[in-house]
Amino acid sequence: MAVSLLSAVPPTRTDNVVEKIHGVEVRDPYRWLEHGDADEVKAWTAAQNRVLRERLDAVPARAWLESRLWQWQEVGSLGTPVVRGKGKAARLFYTRREGKQNQPVLYVREGASGKDRMLLDVNQLAADGTQALDWWYPSEDGTLLAYGISKSGDENSVLRVREVGSGKDRGDEIARTRACSLAWLPDSSGFHYTRYPAAGSVPAGEEAYHRSVYFHRMGADPAHDEKIFGEGLSLSSWTNVQLSPDGRFVVIEVTEGWSKSDVVLLDRKKPGAPVTVVKGRDAIFNVVEVLDDRMYVVSNEGAPRYQLWQVDLHAPGREHWKLLVAEGEDTLESVIAADGKLFALYLKDASSRVRVFSLAGKTLREIALPTLGTVAAVHGRFDQRDVYFSFSSFLVPTKVFRHVVGRDKTELWQELAAPVDTSQFVVEQVRYPSKDGTSVPMFLVHKKEFAKDGTNPTLLYGYGGFNVSLTPGFAAWVGPFLERGGVYAVANLRGGGEYGEAWHRAGMLAAKQNVFDDFAAAAEYLIREKVTSSDRLAISGRSNGGLLVAAAIVQHPSLFKAAVCGVPLTDMVRYHLLQIARLWIPEYGSSENADEFSHLYAYSPYHRVKSGTPYPATLIFSAESDTRVDPMHARKFAARLQAATSGKAPILLRIEGNAGHGVGKPLGKIIAQYTDELSFLFGELGLSAP
Repeated sequence: MAVSLLSAVPPTRTDNVVEKIHGVEVRDPYRWLEHGDADEVKAWTAAQNRVLRERLDAVPARAWLESRLWQWQEVGSLGTPVVRGKGKAARLFYTRREGKQNQPVLYVREGASGKDRMLLDVNQLAADGTQALDWWYPSEDGTLLAYGISKSGDENSVLRVREVGSGKDRGDEIARTRACSLAWLPDSSGFHYTRYPAAGSVPAGEEAYHRSVYFHRMGADPAHDEKIFGEGLSLSSWTNVQLSPDGRFVVIEVTEGWSKSDVVLLDRKKPGAPVTVVKGRDAIFNVVEVLDDRMYVVSNEGAPRYQLWQVDLHAPGREHWKLLVAEGEDTLESVIAADGKLFALYLKDASSRVRVFSLAGKTLREIALPTLGTVAAVHGRFDQRDVYFSFSSFLVPTKVFRHVVGRDKTELWQELAAPVDTSQFVVEQVRYPSKDGTSVPMFLVHKKEFAKDGTNPTLLYGYGGFNVSLTPGFAAWVGPFLERGGVYAVANLRGGGEYGEAWHRAGMLAAKQNVFDDFAAAAEYLIREKVTSSDRLAISGRSNGGLLVAAAIVQHPSLFKAAVCGVPLTDMVRYHLLQIARLWIPEYGSSENADEFSHLYAYSPYHRVKSGTPYPATLIFSAESDTRVDPMHARKFAARLQAATSGKAPILLRIEGNAGHGVGKPLGKIIAQYTDELSFLFGELGLSAP
């Protein structure tokens, strides 16, 4: 990469925008780059993309990387079956992507050993794969399917209903059903669901909030669907809905961020105001299963690693709850019921365990898993004997297992084949001390032929937020990097959910700096242990992980050789004003609050860039249709870094069209993006094609 970025891109103009916030003068010279539809911003973005293409297209390893990525990605994807219907009439619904298909296809199978039938293929809707199946819910008897489709990655789903037998759609169509939560009536005559308000029905700018619960009767005009819950909630509230198997009790969860939730109950036999089950407590109450007149709730109230409660829906007061499974050393993630048993998914040191309990909470057994890895989902039904779960690890593509409850037998149902012999690689888990002495775990993936001599090209990945746990999973895009001798490191930073709510809260709000310290300490460990050196170390993260990478760049510019900063938040003073970001105020805080402004402004990457600093080579990427994190963050941060850096390392910006935050992205676009990311990393870390 011989051409200097500063000579290739004209300097970005600045405006003298200064605001006084809580007595502090805050400068924002690139405020104009927030307006993505403006002609000047479009021209500026096009110039940035031209420079990106000139540089990355010239990387010698690029052609090999693109070819190899196709081979790795053609392993495909495989979802965990969802069972609906009873006995011989039971149907299995699951998704699978094969070969070069852009999007997964939804299949239905008549019984556990029946033949697959394609039920829904969104690849037929758009040749470029830019229409995505966002979510789907089969009816309880398996005869109907509610599903949502969005375009260009914007996640703004439109709900439709398909007849499973004929494969034809009914006339029911409902817009504004992003990330829909939906619960069918037992007779498939209708469903409760979540929906967003129409433009003009709420104050301008609030259309992405006010998520409420409605009831739709099949064949009725959705415009007249009854709103049964949602009035008076805060903008940062999020509602989900469930229904008891007999259709009597509607259970609604209302979460406020990722640390608090309420539970309310509606009795369809006794119409009236919702009954508050839990409200205003500083804890999570996650309704994991509803069986007849019993509700099962996983909560961290007084138990940071969660425990399981049983609630009588006829007497739901907190004082009547029965503790079934007490808090243990591992983190309880979820629970499902099948054939009179409870199947609990746990995390132990960031890898999965599946344990079986009686309905009374007695420990029965643990299901053996192939190796250290991740169970992404466990699906079953209270009236069925089969439980299905998916498993994957860094070196193991998805395997789906069928567990027959009564026989305590686990068998392989379907699996994906690895594109290479993965026995040449190994996975190890290490621990390192963070700045304050906290012990943090980290996974390392590398070839067996591995020498700690400080020369290994290494990619450090992190997230650290929103109670999200980073667990071992098959990341096909890292494959070519590992093949060429790279080390892939995944750090389990505070802010995640690996060790329960205490671990999460140690990395949110005013404690967010702990996350950045954990990440820097991971890099320092890799260097200290001679896994790599600063000249051969790159970092990567997306979304909240993009914020992490951006903060790492500005706080420790000499610690890394290169950085990939994906769909990031970087302006933490104004982040809450755009897209759906008010939902994240409970996690980050808001600059509208004086105390929260203080810690946000202290680490906000855009505001912490210092002129005259030699920043590492940086690739920042975002997309025009991102309705989660506004691409203005990427534009403003790139402009600020480009103007400030005193080094010769490139600061590149990639803004993609017809794409969003990443959900539903077609395979072709995924390959193109990862080809750019790996071309950048190969060029900066000195890697070559075979």
